[in-house]
Amino acid sequence: MNKAVKGAGKSAGKKSQTQLNGLLIGNRIPRDFFRTKGKGESNITIHAGSYHLALKDAGIETCNVITYSSILPGIAREIPKPKSLVHGSVMETIMAVADSTKGKRATAGIITGWLFDKKTGEKFGGLVCEYHGELTVEAVGKQLRESINELYQNGFSDRFDLKEIKLVTESFVPKKKFGTAMVVIGFVNYVYPKIA
Repeated sequence: MNKAVKGAGKSAGKKSQTQLNGLLIGNRIPRDFFRTKGKGESNITIHAGSYHLALKDAGIETCNVITYSSILPGIAREIPKPKSLVHGSVMETIMAVADSTKGKRATAGIITGWLFDKKTGEKFGGLVCEYHGELTVEAVGKQLRESINELYQNGFSDRFDLKEIKLVTESFVPKKKFGTAMVVIGFVNYVYPKIA
């Protein structure tokens, strides 16, 4: 290889590492979401048994489900659950999942509330709290309302009003060996902010 080619390779390498041309984007922001819930029971196991059947009851069993923490951006908006989802697609969610055994209650719940600026009335974003365990629906509703109010009072109450609170629960006592109850917020699209 001659010196000219070697030099060209080095400068091209430097440029590719420090001056790549392209689109610089920020963290993607979830936008449209739907709510769903389901329950399932199995005599075999939880993960490939009652959990899968709860996904099926919720209508999301064809997706590869990823879960993340509990916050809703200001641009998020609720839509009806899609009639169909692409088999094998990735669906990111906020989930509450309760696993149990025969004769023991499984209860899952999610509460959401929207923060609105006290001065402008503009929607800032949403708070979400989840529950999974053995409590009754009534007890879970009380606990989740207390939880979301605690979040609101610790960091948001000075600037924002908490409105449009919505609670969804799923609860049952499995008759088979294993049972799963779940409540799901599923995201279907995202905004990618352009930085440069």
